[in-house]
Amino acid sequence: MTKIKMGMVGGGKDAFIGAVHRMAAQLDGEITLVCGAFSKDPNASVSFGQSLGLAPSRCYGTYQEMLEQEAKLPAAERMDMVAIVTPNHLHFPIAKAAIVHGFHIISDKPATLNLAEAKQLADLLNQSTSLYALTHTYTGYPMVKEAKYRISQGELGEIRKVVVQYPQGWLSSQTNDTLKQASWRLDPTQAGISCCMADIGVHAANLVEYISGLSMVRVCADLNTTLDRRVLDDDGTVLFKLENGSKGVLLASQIATGEENDLSIAIYGDKASLKWSQMAPNSLTLSYPDRSQQTIRTGVVNKSPLALANTRLPAGHPEGYIEAFANIYRNFAAQIRATKAGQEASESALDVPGIDAAIRGMQFIESTVAASRSELKWHPIAKEQSDA
Repeated sequence: MTKIKMGMVGGGKDAFIGAVHRMAAQLDGEITLVCGAFSKDPNASVSFGQSLGLAPSRCYGTYQEMLEQEAKLPAAERMDMVAIVTPNHLHFPIAKAAIVHGFHIISDKPATLNLAEAKQLADLLNQSTSLYALTHTYTGYPMVKEAKYRISQGELGEIRKVVVQYPQGWLSSQTNDTLKQASWRLDPTQAGISCCMADIGVHAANLVEYISGLSMVRVCADLNTTLDRRVLDDDGTVLFKLENGSKGVLLASQIATGEENDLSIAIYGDKASLKWSQMAPNSLTLSYPDRSQQTIRTGVVNKSPLALANTRLPAGHPEGYIEAFANIYRNFAAQIRATKAGQEASESALDVPGIDAAIRGMQFIESTVAASRSELKWHPIAKEQSDA
């Protein structure tokens, strides 16, 4: 098997998510990092690339240089895909340039700075041969896929209520605002119109739609800027309506003192309900009105083919965040490999968030911000993009 060759933009020194992307991409030995432009400082970029053991000639000062030079290399040597792990405002221009030069793209979320850019990105992809993936990491967990499958098979019956929450506490103190990871997320020129909803609320919204198979169609939102001198939201509550008429609640907060990364979801149907928590990801709990609660464990009597395809270890061995992240990378690599071979990608390879999820995410963010500013109770979320 020939390894898929990856380049990276962003993710330099002290960039938390860049290191996570590199670990996830290389976990299965199917992807190798061959080049990068890791910092807006050209010297720092080159130095950091060399610290990773990359060839000096492939440690670039800018992403423009990287894309141009890599495109000139023989097909057997040049990178196949670029991972975009920069602040939000750079996602679109880098992705656009990658498409122009014929490279596949895997990007951190949200896909772009605004919805207009996301729609333009979709148009560019439709006119190209470039594949696109978005790292909504939590869709990579086996028990999330198991939950999706069981709902699709009707085990919960008609969905009536969804409750999803994502509390963090890392921005509960103003002293953290100057940290590298906080400063750009709180800056509208780099993050866009939202901090909390664009950073973690969009993950929660994506999880709702991925697991339930239902789209949000309306939202009623109350976003808050809790601490002085901040201009973007650091906390928020969203009521939403799903396309089948059921309703839900989404709570996202980065000022929930003492919380770590407690993403959880509960979905209630007329036959049963299910619950999943990122803090205990190997367990999926099903509850019934007339029999005992059932806890389903990763690798134990899993019904979903996608859950089985994304389970790496024997039952009882924890599979966590890196493994879920790596599932997205491995599946996207399989898409690229199938494309190279002129073959159809497998179902598991195609089960990766793409441009449709990218647009849905930007629709959620912009609609939620608009709803919070509006005096109207309900604000529509337009569904304008078919699955890509």
